[in-house]
Amino acid sequence: MTNYWLVKSEPDSFSWDQQVQNRVEPWTGVRNHSAKLNLMAMRKGDLAFFYHSNIGKEIVGIVQVAAEAYPDPTAASGAWVCVDMQALRPLPRPISLATIKSDPRFKDLALVRLSRLSVAPVSAQHWAELCELGGVK
Repeated sequence: MTNYWLVKSEPDSFSWDQQVQNRVEPWTGVRNHSAKLNLMAMRKGDLAFFYHSNIGKEIVGIVQVAAEAYPDPTAASGAWVCVDMQALRPLPRPISLATIKSDPRFKDLALVRLSRLSVAPVSAQHWAELCELGGVK
């Protein structure tokens, strides 16, 4: 069974274009315990929305978990983990945070409720609705 996620990146640090160029990239630098638990719950083949935070504030693409959690090589200390993400496709129509917040269907979406969480689960229903908004068939 495929699980769905949303992962955030600041585009001035690591952008969708860089993800596409690198194809598969370790999702490193997560230093929040809730986000870490979400990374540890990811399974190979799970899908995630790639969200530009701070600049743009929009879902811009879809990535797939290519490797499950392993020790984050960027962590100076602590038991932090990362997963490998593979770029799959851009969204034909990026979905802004404003659009998501203005739609009552998404009031329970972690992106709305837990706005600072960098790795969050997405329900299958929300996944389908967001794909439809973004022009993904």
